[in-house]
Amino acid sequence: MERDDLIEYSLNGHHSDDEGKLIRKKIWKVTILLTAITILEVALGAYIKQSSGAWPFVKWSFVALTLLKAGYIVMVFMHLGDEKKWLRNVVLIPYALFIMYLIFIALWEALAVGDAWMGA
Repeated sequence: MERDDLIEYSLNGHHSDDEGKLIRKKIWKVTILLTAITILEVALGAYIKQSSGAWPFVKWSFVALTLLKAGYIVMVFMHLGDEKKWLRNVVLIPYALFIMYLIFIALWEALAVGDAWMGA
């Protein structure tokens, strides 16, 4: 007996060649952008020594670039970029505030541990 409640959604996924080219162009753009940011992060970590005066800049650039990549991934792969502006803000603003809170807690605790080690 054949089930009639199963729907084959892939049969409805037709698009023209022009739409297919646009989709592939977007995929390449996303891949190249995320790869470039990752290469920049790896290069910064590989070529700038921790003992140099630029290391705090490198650490903060890691945080900023990682947040940029995460936001871009959410906008593209989770299709949040296709939504209305208010919905994007409802999702991204609490996310950004939570990430800033986590960074604050990590830095605050790192200072407390550093002070405890210096006092011992």
